[in-house]
Amino acid sequence: MARRTGDRAAAEGTPRTAPDGTPLSAEQSAVLDLIDSTREHVFVTGRAGTGKSTLLETFIASTERSVVVCAPTGVAALNVGGQTIHSLFRLPIGLIADHDLDDPPAELRRLLASVDTIVIDEVSMVSADLMDAIDRRLRRARSRPAEPFGGAQLVMFGDPYQLAPVPGRGEGERAYYADHYRSIWFFDARVWQQADLRIIELQAIHRQHDADFRAMLTAVRHGTVTPEIGWALNEAGQRPAPEGTLTLATTNATVTRINADALRRLPGEPKTARADIAGEFGPRGGYPADEELQLKVGAQVMFLRNDTSGDGTPRWVNGTLGTVERIGRTVHVEVDGESHEVLPATWEKYRYTYSSATKRLSKDVVAEFTQFPLRLAWAVTIHKSQGSTYDRAIIDLGPRAFAPGQTYVALSRLRALEGLHLVRPLRPSDIIVDDDVRRFMAEAEPGIGRAVAQSV
Repeated sequence: MARRTGDRAAAEGTPRTAPDGTPLSAEQSAVLDLIDSTREHVFVTGRAGTGKSTLLETFIASTERSVVVCAPTGVAALNVGGQTIHSLFRLPIGLIADHDLDDPPAELRRLLASVDTIVIDEVSMVSADLMDAIDRRLRRARSRPAEPFGGAQLVMFGDPYQLAPVPGRGEGERAYYADHYRSIWFFDARVWQQADLRIIELQAIHRQHDADFRAMLTAVRHGTVTPEIGWALNEAGQRPAPEGTLTLATTNATVTRINADALRRLPGEPKTARADIAGEFGPRGGYPADEELQLKVGAQVMFLRNDTSGDGTPRWVNGTLGTVERIGRTVHVEVDGESHEVLPATWEKYRYTYSSATKRLSKDVVAEFTQFPLRLAWAVTIHKSQGSTYDRAIIDLGPRAFAPGQTYVALSRLRALEGLHLVRPLRPSDIIVDDDVRRFMAEAEPGIGRAVAQSV
């Protein structure tokens, strides 16, 4: 997999504006210029809070190219207004290996042939096998068998230090990966032996402003925590947490127990809001909110999407915490001393189609999920806290952290060290970094992958 250095030209473009009107940094503008002005395959990564999601949203909103957006899971696809990878490319679930793929139907051929750029969000969850299957599907559908991805551009977003692909199911799948790939990760797919991949690691962190805390998080991310850093984190985390502080936990069972116990302690009977589901939305595990949401007055809740009222400054964003004040046909939630009426929100599931008559790619709504954009939030899993920012949180790693990047994800949700509260002290065994990620990112050291981000 060859990686080419960038030049300063991309960094000299005009700064752009995000869809919400926020000016982009010079670094973000430089990356967008690179993506939009070349046909290179690009992987945009970076520490938590560096603006990867903002870049993705801005590229989709501003590019004049024909673009489709996809992600490895249903929830991730909903978050970016795209399709799942398996749905978009009509790929079977599970290990695909070297099995022949069915000939793509005519409408899929037309769709994929019309695309200039394919955006994959949360690409760190994509396996090497699935990446190779995407390549095979595109070569066949676009009738360009000699070109990686059939000549289409891939633009990928994600952080392998935070989210990993699901391990192979069973000994057979794990043995297949061991025999055929260097690792299960997307970056070890065979297609990258034929295609160049530009790796850009964003440098500017927008979530934390304290340099010392940023340095601590970087050490946790890379597994270079010194005794001094460990002591500072544990010293800060031993303070008692204020009543109602959100808990970030490793398992669904812990989160369910904390939320159920807290709801039970409130007076009165819970009111239940049932989601309205239209069309084939998919399995429950892919729902963006609870199918049955139980609330009481006084319940602590988290918003699950940004305010879309369009009245200027958003009243809340995805991850904002509040307290239920009144429940009727709508729900009134207090946020930072101000009461807001919350209406049900609709999440739309999309499918891309191509019209031969108009010669245009379109994105059609095929299912809708309507529910109040709220979740009980005395506790949330570390996994579901991805992308959120909190002023303070209790971090409960249970007996031990069990996944690479888990501790880093939890700690990096916080704006400042002062907001950290630990159920138990951190131990060296809680800092887990995948060796294949270390190797991949080491190969992208300055001089072969990060020139664009570094030149601004």
